[in-house]
Amino acid sequence: MYSSEFQESLKKVEAAREANIAYEPARMTAQEKEELLAAYHPDYKKSEFSTLKVGPNKGEVVPHELCELLEANSRIKASDVDLNDVKYDVDVLIIGAGGAGTSAAVEAHNAGANTMIVTKLRMGDANTMMAEGGIQAADKENDSPATHFVDAFGGGHFAAKRELLAKLVCDAPGAIKWLNELGVEFDKDENGTMITTHGGGTSRKRMHAAKDYSGAEIMRTLRDEVINLGIPVVDFTSAVELILDENGKAAGAVLMNMETKELMVARAKTVVIATGGAGRMHYQGFPTSNHYGATADGLVLGYRAGAKLLYADTLQYHPTGAAYPQQIFGALVTEKVRSLGAKLINCDGKVFMHPLETRDVAAASIIRECSDRNSGIDTGSGKAVWLDTPMIEKIGGEGTIEKRIPAMMRMFASYGIDIRKEPILIYPTLHYQNGGLDINVNGMTTNVENLFVAGEAVGGIHGRNRLMGNSLLDIIVFGRNAGINAAAASKNVTVGKLTLSHIEKYDAEREAAGIKTDAVSPMLLPDYRGNKSGI
Repeated sequence: MYSSEFQESLKKVEAAREANIAYEPARMTAQEKEELLAAYHPDYKKSEFSTLKVGPNKGEVVPHELCELLEANSRIKASDVDLNDVKYDVDVLIIGAGGAGTSAAVEAHNAGANTMIVTKLRMGDANTMMAEGGIQAADKENDSPATHFVDAFGGGHFAAKRELLAKLVCDAPGAIKWLNELGVEFDKDENGTMITTHGGGTSRKRMHAAKDYSGAEIMRTLRDEVINLGIPVVDFTSAVELILDENGKAAGAVLMNMETKELMVARAKTVVIATGGAGRMHYQGFPTSNHYGATADGLVLGYRAGAKLLYADTLQYHPTGAAYPQQIFGALVTEKVRSLGAKLINCDGKVFMHPLETRDVAAASIIRECSDRNSGIDTGSGKAVWLDTPMIEKIGGEGTIEKRIPAMMRMFASYGIDIRKEPILIYPTLHYQNGGLDINVNGMTTNVENLFVAGEAVGGIHGRNRLMGNSLLDIIVFGRNAGINAAAASKNVTVGKLTLSHIEKYDAEREAAGIKTDAVSPMLLPDYRGNKSGI
């Protein structure tokens, strides 16, 4: 039952709806944004970060939870594995089977490389499936990759690696064309022209979508392509350690069957890490929109083997995670809801920010509203604000919600909430790993040869904050990029003697730093019984 306070707030929202639709709140100035972020965004809470004592990023700060995994014991010792007993021998080994991994596999295969995917769950069990709002590309009149670059560079606080961001935006129109030709069912008008909308921080309408299940539709198409091409996929099998050769180059991985715990050796001329994000680390106790396997595995594997991290201290807290009912706490409420006209409203029925500010600014605004301003609504599990979804049909006409965001409508309808008639309650949810492994424009890590990275495990593409729609874009652009370049590199590789000596070297560094821990990594899967080391 709704409390009287809850019902009173709901009445205020409904009473003010017509006025709020007409009200256009001002965007914040650059100074206002910086002050807001410094005061309320989780990335700025210094008490929530630790300084790394070992590895390529020694002396830099990362979240406590990630630091524990980066400085943990390996799941294996070199003596546990017979490196001469090679189970799989391929040109390109791809670790991860989401959008980035499957894109890489398709391109590597098409380039003639003997390619294999290994994934700890199933193909498509990835954050790609959770992406709803769309994919950006400047492929219409009055837009350009240069304008896309400016939007994304500013949205990322001018911290993106320019060459990576330039590749992202310049390859974007080709990525949309590639997906369309593979069979992705993008939203189109009666003339067959793709429908595009605004996203937070965008100056042009360049968001291409498949209703509000864009990621699922892209993943469906890529999964079918992998199957049709006959690319082998080893599922329910994790990479628990990278293998280097005697020259320090990536040369495969130690794989572990998730059921039997059997260890197997996969030798490869090149390796692609496409393991996705870290939402299931629940940094700072936040709920998450991420899939079950998002536990920063790729960062751990790459780091222990010597690959450098970039911006590992930055995360994205999506401003609109479901805050009510409890059963879907943290589930993603796509930014497309705001693109279509819904505004963020406090307990008094007032619009408190422009609906299409960048995600970090929007998240910080909501946190401020629920804390210092005491203008949040008590859900029984914490504070939240309203997202006034009935505005969408007031603006776009009856049927807009069912046509444009049907998955969102169904999710809330399962709990008796009709978002066409009732606003919903939201609060920021841990959504995206802005930082990751440092790569060059060809997708190879900057200091481990023949180790490529694609997707959310990459750092530097988006700087310190990502705009909506640029993640589905980067998994395609940099997934394809990694596959093409890993395949090309493999043609000139002769794999040396396999070794796991980097484990002992890392252990020695940890001992010298005085690190004592029982934790092991990678985590692989979260354990909600309280065991931080995962399975």
